[in-house]
Amino acid sequence: MWETEQQRSLEERGRLLLCLQYFPPASDGNVKGEAKERARGGLCVGVKRCAHLAAMDVNGYSDPYVKTYLKPDVQKKSKHKTAVIKKTLNPEFNEEFFYEITFSELATKTLEVTVWDYDLGKSNDFIGGVSLGCHSQGETLQHWIDCLKNKGKKVERWHTLTNELPGSTLQE
Repeated sequence: MWETEQQRSLEERGRLLLCLQYFPPASDGNVKGEAKERARGGLCVGVKRCAHLAAMDVNGYSDPYVKTYLKPDVQKKSKHKTAVIKKTLNPEFNEEFFYEITFSELATKTLEVTVWDYDLGKSNDFIGGVSLGCHSQGETLQHWIDCLKNKGKKVERWHTLTNELPGSTLQE
């Protein structure tokens, strides 16, 4: 009984569809444009959509957006942010962020993805989040491993948002 309760309380935060793709460094030197940025190798994080997000506003909706960090992030340079999508609990983002990083560096990092409710004039509400990396567990760990194992392939998975993240600082 307790487990289903716990599962339900986790489900209440919502779910997030993430796509991960690791690009190994390109071997040929004649790459142009956006491909050139990726030629050095790195992680592409696709924030696809969320479903059944927790309602944070009095109107029964949220104004969600997603932030991604690659941690540890000493220089605070890894933050990426999607657009805010107004009045929805099922936002479609379809945005991609690219982190230029070597494969060996990536193995020591954790991808932190947080979903926020945008509020004008006051601090934004934390809806939920998920951490992927070698210290993750269960489905998130499996997603991370599948991404690292299948270089160059898109690995897409749904994740259940939790209301706390390991070792995270939940400030806007």
